[in-house]
Amino acid sequence: MSRVCVVGAGAAGLCAARHLLEAPCVSQVDVLEQSGQLGGTWVYTENVGYDDFGLPIHTSMYKSLRTNLPKEIMGFPDFPIPESDKSYLPAKDMLAFLQLYADKHGVTEHINFKQHVQQIKPKTGPSGELWDVTYKDLTTSVSVTKEYDYVFICNGHYNTPFIPNIPGLKEFEGDVMHSHDYRVPEIFTGKRVLVIGAGPSGMDIALEITSVTTKVILSHHLKEEPKSVFPNNLVMKPDVVKLDGRKVIFADGSHDEVDVVFLCTGYLYNFPFLDESCGIVVEDNCVEPLYKHLVNIQHPTMCFIGVPYYVCAFSMFDLQVRYYVRSMNGVFKLPSPDEMMQHWEQEKQERAARGYTKRQAHMMGPDQADYYISLSTESGSRPLPPVFTAIHNDSSLKFMDDLANYRNEVYKILDDEKFVVLPM
Repeated sequence: MSRVCVVGAGAAGLCAARHLLEAPCVSQVDVLEQSGQLGGTWVYTENVGYDDFGLPIHTSMYKSLRTNLPKEIMGFPDFPIPESDKSYLPAKDMLAFLQLYADKHGVTEHINFKQHVQQIKPKTGPSGELWDVTYKDLTTSVSVTKEYDYVFICNGHYNTPFIPNIPGLKEFEGDVMHSHDYRVPEIFTGKRVLVIGAGPSGMDIALEITSVTTKVILSHHLKEEPKSVFPNNLVMKPDVVKLDGRKVIFADGSHDEVDVVFLCTGYLYNFPFLDESCGIVVEDNCVEPLYKHLVNIQHPTMCFIGVPYYVCAFSMFDLQVRYYVRSMNGVFKLPSPDEMMQHWEQEKQERAARGYTKRQAHMMGPDQADYYISLSTESGSRPLPPVFTAIHNDSSLKFMDDLANYRNEVYKILDDEKFVVLPM
């Protein structure tokens, strides 16, 4: 019987624990959570910087956030989000849903709160590989090391800001901040703000702060200009070439003066607790070597839940967990490390040939349906209904085309293939 350590009590960790608790081969499930509550990135706090224990604040949640995907595809396949008259929910509703999910499946009592994971290290036991997990109780400052048969890494990837290398950024004479520390628009009142990055949070926050700013410049390198109509005080510009004093020079040769450089440039995968002997390397935001973006090829008794992005997150976590737990239960056998490595190298080459950069190693988007199918086919587990991917694609397109209004629509799933969209 296996003892399993789950790192993190966000959506991925809760999903892992929920399935592990039902696995016939598992005798013990310990969930280690650094903060004082479950929910991970869905927890809102006004605090930024560091917490009371000197650790970086994990969440990047801002006060007004509503989901950028409809709730109909944001629940778990066997535990949908309860019916309501809205499709796009505020963060507090998502947090309440996760609490409900954890309570319903008996996960909550397995969570050890305020536990800071310090080191995870593989070792050889009498019957194979084992893991030493060292973690500190933040309230008592006492560290312990416990032995496990499997480790699930579920610490999320929206908490360590990526700071781009822009000439002059360090010397910029105004303020510089990252969206990780953004909570409310009032901090930008009367300012000229340069927003760098037009991902979901960049676009959302750029629109939100137009209500208080003198001017917003949204700098991005999207292949197609968003069709969304923005207020008159927002202009779009190409990439920033350099900053000089308070002056910004853009790739098209134009320039402007700003008071704030606001980086909406995304996040880095960060696993500071993994010992080098775990064999995992993060370079240019590519976590490797992972089979199916999930299994540690060097040490297959470690898996990572939730690395891919631009996905139906909770459903993907569920599929990844079910895939891996089925391999633990002996329902199917993972390929050999050599075969897994060959698959990983081949996938990287194929993605490069289609124009993906190394930094986009785990970006799914149009590839998500094939990824889901590959997991369910290999493991013999229940697939995700195609309607999930269809709704994801439909919503993502509307995000670009009508940012100010698209959240007013309500989705209704008709069957595994079809959906309808209704006005709210």
